[in-house]
Amino acid sequence: MAMGQNQQMGRSQEESEFEDKVIHINRCAKVVKGGRRFSFAAIVVVGDKKGQVGVGLGKAGEVPEAIKKAGKQAKKNLMKIALEGSTIPHEIIGTFGASKVLMKPAPEGTGIIASSSVRAILEVAGIRNILTKSIRRDNPHNVVRATLEGLRGLRHFEDIAKARGKTVAEIL
Repeated sequence: MAMGQNQQMGRSQEESEFEDKVIHINRCAKVVKGGRRFSFAAIVVVGDKKGQVGVGLGKAGEVPEAIKKAGKQAKKNLMKIALEGSTIPHEIIGTFGASKVLMKPAPEGTGIIASSSVRAILEVAGIRNILTKSIRRDNPHNVVRATLEGLRGLRHFEDIAKARGKTVAEIL
């Protein structure tokens, strides 16, 4: 029995290192003979504030259940991103569907200048100083995916230099 308790404690400790935030909750109504049936869809972002972030979409008849499902899916979709201290290594534009998100590194003390959807992702990823601009469409689903595409495209200058067989100074 002690083994089972350790596994449970290990699992809860592993889960507690991740922070999750609800980005958007959508209510959908289906009209039936007796009235309206509501269902909910939630977008949740999960991260460890050390460069790992994941996003999930959960659908259910109740809001808490939708949030729980989205959190579970977000943990399955975790990805590691390149950080340069408390900001990103270089400027990048993430695109998904009709949405574009421009992200620029910022000096210490700037904070997170971003819309609510982008801000939630950057906070749980561990980025504290960044400038962003959401361009074109503001659909939360597409803005979230565009932000993730941008973060996925980030690379450290050392990795780029090594891939090209050059020094960092030559690239900069």
